Amino acid sequence: MGGGVTTANLRHAVGMLRFGRNPAATVYDSIGSDFFLALDDGWLNLGLWEGDGSDPSEAPTAVRRLVTRMANDLPAGGDVLDVGNGLAAQDPVIADVASTRHLTALNITLSQLQGGRERLAAARATPVNGDASRMPFAPESFDGVISVEAAFHFPSRPGFFAEAFRVLRPGGVLTFSDVPVLRFPATPRELIAGVAMLRLWGIRAQAAATPLEIERQVASAGFDDVRSSLEGARVIGPAFRSVRARLDEPSAGSAPERLAARTMLREAEVLWEHGVLEYLFLTARKS
Repeated sequence: MGGGVTTANLRHAVGMLRFGRNPAATVYDSIGSDFFLALDDGWLNLGLWEGDGSDPSEAPTAVRRLVTRMANDLPAGGDVLDVGNGLAAQDPVIADVASTRHLTALNITLSQLQGGRERLAAARATPVNGDASRMPFAPESFDGVISVEAAFHFPSRPGFFAEAFRVLRPGGVLTFSDVPVLRFPATPRELIAGVAMLRLWGIRAQAAATPLEIERQVASAGFDDVRSSLEGARVIGPAFRSVRARLDEPSAGSAPERLAARTMLREAEVLWEHGVLEYLFLTARKS
């Protein structure tokens, strides 16, 4: 994937200076539908790995394994809402694993819904352009809500949890994955890395939350049976190793893209290696 700087690259650079009202949409509009560092075509999650990330052939399996694990927590044969569905590569997997009666995909980034049109059709999913903290659905519309690595982009996590509770039927399940912080940056180097991550991904500072804070927010929204696990060693560590190896390949994007990606990865690695970041899986039930 050679070539020079694209229009999308320039939009991303401008977006780093001014994200506007919908930062997530700005970031993912700039990334486009063929992000050169995606672990597989159309997949934007970090993957759930058996190995240490050094085997590139595991990447396509790892991204599917992560979604499969989460979809297994959904009620079988129900109406499911996928919130922040990315480029929809995960939606056929969700539909298959959960044997969904109907799948709805909610995404604030219209270009992603358009880019994932064929995958949405394969999952027989209904695309909806909307905000996770103001969902355009009637109360008790779904049996399951799933959200993969998206909640840190939402305008408000508590708002998302409240909306998920509202749209779920009694007995419904919420399953989501997130990237919490175990602690806040304590050194100048960690602070620089933290600010860089916020700016590069259009994340609001208030999105930084510990696992315990996130669990309490879920419970405060009304959910019971809140269960969580931290598995960064099987997600973040191997994914970073895999991406670093890919950046050494001459075909991995243009020179400006590789430089930007190395910078982004270096800052993220600081937070991971210093014990700031973790990876959270959480499920909860509406009684």
